[in-house]
Amino acid sequence: MFTGIITDQGRIVELEQRGDLRARIATSYDTNSIDIGASIACDGVCLTVVALGDDWFDMEISAETVSKTNLADWTVDRVINLERALKVGDELGGHIVSGHVDGVAKLVDMRDEGDSTRLTFDAPRELARFIAPKGSVALNGTSLTVNEVDDTRFGINIIPHTQKVTTWGNAKVGDTINLEIDTLARYVARLGEMS
Repeated sequence: MFTGIITDQGRIVELEQRGDLRARIATSYDTNSIDIGASIACDGVCLTVVALGDDWFDMEISAETVSKTNLADWTVDRVINLERALKVGDELGGHIVSGHVDGVAKLVDMRDEGDSTRLTFDAPRELARFIAPKGSVALNGTSLTVNEVDDTRFGINIIPHTQKVTTWGNAKVGDTINLEIDTLARYVARLGEMS
């Protein structure tokens, strides 16, 4: 479980297609504090550490995960958002994020709005119904508040701090983005279907 508060920007240093995709990610985390088998959210995707070095960790990624996320777009030297798993007693600064990406949204518009940047995304129709104004979404692992929703499109604002400490400072129109809808929204919709 995660919070959507990004704590490092990792860099992909190796990608190898074996039976599954294997990725080596350079990090500023103290890898002595990471265990084999630990979960780390990589651009919002909960992945399992399978090997460690002084400043890197390896992940094995199933074809199923690649097919449901933007990991097929990963390339060597790409910078990604990282978050280590939540520990009991940690501050829950964002919202509860599972790291189980629901689908991929597309960044369709960007514009400056004061010091912030307004981003508009197009979500898959089957997920759009779970996105509500002032609700939460995780985009590439970042907990963000939805400003407005119009059919399958929704907007968010990225403040300068978030642009600086995450990969959002490098976003561009056309990017595919890992989307995890708020778990609470999913359960509320399910309860509505049953009544």
